Amino acid sequence: MDFSPSPQVEELRGRLEAFMDEHVYPVEMEALEALDREVGPGVAYPRILVELRERAKAEGLWNFFLPGEQGAGLANWEYGMLCEVMGRSLVAPMVFNCAAPDTGNMEILAEYGTPQQKERWLRPLLEDHVRSCFSMTEPDTSGSDPTGLRTRAELVDGEWVINGHKWFTSGAVGASVAIAMVVTDPDAPPHRRASMILVPTDTPGFEIVRPISVMGHDAGPGHCEVRYRDCRVPAENLLGPRGAGFEIAQARLGPGRIHHCMRAIGAAERALELMCRRANAREAFGGPLAEKQFVQDFVARSRIEIDAARLMVLHAAWKMDTAGKREARQEISMIKVVAANVCMDVLDRAIQVHGALGVSDDTPLAVMWRQLRMLRLADGPDEVHKMVIARRELNRWKDDPPTYPAERRAAETYGEVRTP
Repeated sequence: MDFSPSPQVEELRGRLEAFMDEHVYPVEMEALEALDREVGPGVAYPRILVELRERAKAEGLWNFFLPGEQGAGLANWEYGMLCEVMGRSLVAPMVFNCAAPDTGNMEILAEYGTPQQKERWLRPLLEDHVRSCFSMTEPDTSGSDPTGLRTRAELVDGEWVINGHKWFTSGAVGASVAIAMVVTDPDAPPHRRASMILVPTDTPGFEIVRPISVMGHDAGPGHCEVRYRDCRVPAENLLGPRGAGFEIAQARLGPGRIHHCMRAIGAAERALELMCRRANAREAFGGPLAEKQFVQDFVARSRIEIDAARLMVLHAAWKMDTAGKREARQEISMIKVVAANVCMDVLDRAIQVHGALGVSDDTPLAVMWRQLRMLRLADGPDEVHKMVIARRELNRWKDDPPTYPAERRAAETYGEVRTP
């Protein structure tokens, strides 16, 4: 496999970097503050981001994640390279209309939506300044085991009547539509019980209880607690087949995990650059921090870990492109653990090298740490991914007898070899 970028990707990456240097980095802290201040019901983006989005759209830096005419027609591993660039700033994915959860929602609308659903919801998400949210996690059930979902939707007189309690519905404040994963067939097998339903956020019975405070932050689009109280939407708002909620969720999560991981690598790269600049410029105990062995260890380990994680993510994306999402499950689980932890480790080292400045909001490091810590939980916690990684690996060898004579003799002694 060859991960050299194609001329198209090289050109797009160069244009992205130039756009961010000129337009995004100079105002990113202002844009983050505007998100907190201006986003609310009916307002998806603050003025400063709308202006940046209009400029990016006019320059053709828009919807990179979708194939065909609607996007840039890139393979997942190619788009991953652009994700890394965008991941260097918390606002950049929004500028180029490549932010989660909208990307995942647009992908499943494009794949499973009816023509009417695509016209009503997908087209505005692709072309306008609107947002969506994804409503799956619940406070009373384990988010890592969605077979336990309790929110119900019953079909009554041509309408889905939804009742239930969701939380951590990311981006709900200012969103125009929610994609809710709800139980439509409670007596079906566990993975056929749930369906996806499109719920406009102005529907009576859709209630944002509160934006949940996440490490002291509860402004902007939010991670929201949501209640559905006899919330009624037309039967045709069902997204995909009835009972296919898990299938659609998996279709959404595979590419989404690649995107998250490459953005995390971009964040780690920026943290490493900031760490190196600080180490070269800051003097303590008779010389620059860059001459201190512990700082050199920070830098060396960060460089090694970032480069290793990048190659793992590109390989997982390549395998998904060439062999399919199912065949790449193991690789996707592995990168989900690796990339999130590398990002947090590098950010932590960069904060340490910056001292008190690192925990302030005068650099991007603290806010990046606060917002990206959830990567070790989102789309499956580390522990669940490690469990399935180990289970698949153990199953590879479960029925395989020992191959070395000494190993076989020892196993036979303790009754561990199954005689054919």
